[in-house]
Amino acid sequence: MHYLSLLIVLLSVNFSQKTEKLNGRYNYLIEDENQYIQKDKITFKDSVFVFDNKFLPKGKVSYGNAILLDNFINIDLVITIPKDQIQKDTIEFFMHDKNDLNYLDVVTGKGRLIRIK
Repeated sequence: MHYLSLLIVLLSVNFSQKTEKLNGRYNYLIEDENQYIQKDKITFKDSVFVFDNKFLPKGKVSYGNAILLDNFINIDLVITIPKDQIQKDTIEFFMHDKNDLNYLDVVTGKGRLIRIK
C-alpha cells in the first residue's frame, strides 16, 4: 500500500513539472561599448526561432542545463541563456564563436532579449 501511494505521488509530481520553453516575440539588443543597440525582432516557437529580417536563417533552440540558440545570425554564432532567465521579460544572453576551442567557455559578446507584449 505504501509503494502504491509513493508511486502515485511520484507520478503526479512528474506530470506537474513541465519543460519551460521560449515562446513569443522579442526585440533583441546587442551590447556595444556599454550601450544596448536594438538589432531586430525575433519570434520563438518551441524549438525554432526566426527573425523578422527574412534574409537571416531560421535557428534551433536546445533545452538543457542552459538554453542554446544555434545558427543565430550566422552559422558560427551560438547564444546561451541561463535557465533561470526564461521566465523573465528581459532575458540576458551570451554570445559564443564556434570557431574558438571550447567555445562555450569563451564569451565573445552579450545582449538582451526583451519580450514584446
